[in-house]
Amino acid sequence: MPSPFGQQLAGGPIAFNAVEILERGRASEIMPIAELSAATLAALTAPRPILPGMAAGRTGIMGIINMTPDSFSDGGQHASAETAIAAAHAMVAAGADIIDIGAESTRPGATAVDLQTERQRLAAVMPGLAGIRWSIDTRKAAIMADALGAGAALINDVSALTHDPQALALVAARQSAVVLMHAQGVPATMQHAPHYDDVLLDVYDWLSARLIACEAAGIARDRMIVDPGIGFGKSLAHNLALLRGVALFHGLGVPVLLGASRKRLIASLAGDLPHTGLHESARLPGSLALAIHAAAQGVQIVRVHDVAETAQALAVWKAANTLS
Repeated sequence: MPSPFGQQLAGGPIAFNAVEILERGRASEIMPIAELSAATLAALTAPRPILPGMAAGRTGIMGIINMTPDSFSDGGQHASAETAIAAAHAMVAAGADIIDIGAESTRPGATAVDLQTERQRLAAVMPGLAGIRWSIDTRKAAIMADALGAGAALINDVSALTHDPQALALVAARQSAVVLMHAQGVPATMQHAPHYDDVLLDVYDWLSARLIACEAAGIARDRMIVDPGIGFGKSLAHNLALLRGVALFHGLGVPVLLGASRKRLIASLAGDLPHTGLHESARLPGSLALAIHAAAQGVQIVRVHDVAETAQALAVWKAANTLS
């Protein structure tokens, strides 16, 4: 049903009646939606599901499980297959729409993990995920193939299928859904003085180019999701610009995923206040604030560590902002 306040953004609960036009070398301008081209308006308003085959119109939750000793927040917490499987099922019961399993840390400063190690970490856990919707967080085509064979519904690649030369063809051949994330540099060095001419437009253009390349390789556009990559080769100022302008990415016409849970920017914005602590697990309040911000910008998926708390926060936010 059309909103009395304008068009619905990406088929979700957020309505808009004007857009901000951003162009390099020029001041931004506000344009009423009546002046937009049909193609632009369609890209902004077309309903898009959380994941292929799921209903559109809400912000879904992706629960994080890292089977690594060195992930920035929960390293070692789910190192055994038993604890990882139990946590995955508990997250689904708490409201997660999909569980993201990873066995190689890509935190700032992380070193690459070899194929054998990553495969060994995942081998025992994947059979225990039967009956739930899950994705694989990996940059390696061989791991993607293992996961898809074991029932994974989604590939989540922080390199947007650029790290492994075989990844693009594999995802196209399997017609898997895929998250294409922006990152500047590689994990080991990506936080060494990252630079952009205009971070919002640079990331948008890069993701647009990846969508085009993936489509040309045979991946259906309705099976692609974009992620601006908060914290991946970005300073605090870059991250803030992306968060403030995240609605821009709806212009790409595909679902948007935002992963900011427990990240360092929360401690930076809170001023490392003594009562919050520096440990990543103490960043729940800031993580919830960012999840609600994402929902208010029409983001389709938030990737989080704290599923039950996020589900509650989003449910209350939605109820408080729904017109009867």
